[in-house]
Amino acid sequence: MIKLSHVRKNYNDEVNVGPVDLEIPDGGITALVGPNGAGKSTLLTMIGRLLDMDEGSIEVAHFDVAKTKSKDLAKIISVLRQENHFITKLTVRQLVGFGRFPYSHGRLTAEDEEIIDRYLDFLNLTELEDRYLEQLSGGQRQRAYVAMVLCQETDYVLLDEPLNNLDIAHSVQMMKHLHRAAREFGRTIIVVLHDINFAARYADYVCAVKDGAIVEFGPVAEVMESEKLSEIFGTDIEVIDGPWGLLACYH
Repeated sequence: MIKLSHVRKNYNDEVNVGPVDLEIPDGGITALVGPNGAGKSTLLTMIGRLLDMDEGSIEVAHFDVAKTKSKDLAKIISVLRQENHFITKLTVRQLVGFGRFPYSHGRLTAEDEEIIDRYLDFLNLTELEDRYLEQLSGGQRQRAYVAMVLCQETDYVLLDEPLNNLDIAHSVQMMKHLHRAAREFGRTIIVVLHDINFAARYADYVCAVKDGAIVEFGPVAEVMESEKLSEIFGTDIEVIDGPWGLLACYH
């Protein structure tokens, strides 16, 4: 379980996140949704200790994120940020292999190589493993980044807008991969999403953030209500229960 207790980040007198009290259960996908600037990425990066909090505490699997040694935390939480600045002369296999660094410290074993193979295959990257990142499409490159964080084999995976710059087809493909990863590998995946309909289709829980506060949290069906979404996003939204599940329609 991920537990945030009175977590706050102060940017200035007008922009603050928190105080946030939140418990995210283990297993499945939890989607962080809300308007731009709501504080979704801030919360995610504080959970992953990529950003210091000003108040409060965060526990992941009963480990205090602020006090746990980095080498130990890297075996508990893996994080994919929005911006990735890897050298483009890396091959796909080399990139994915970075996920094994907390265990191998750069000296890959036969077991590490098997694990790399597993995630290259899982993300349909085996045929691309010797390609350089600069030779990949945006969708292929994003799959390689996700394979890298999955290769770290942490129970908790944090993804900040993994659908950024992906078209609809590649976004659907990515969410299917994440949905499978949560179930087949038993991961707890926390993902920042802009499109509420991707959250409705593929997430197990939705955490809605607005003005730096958690305004709704629960199973998808509890949050996907017209009145709630209209309030969260500040526009008229009608939720329809269709043949493919709940769908938010904007008016």
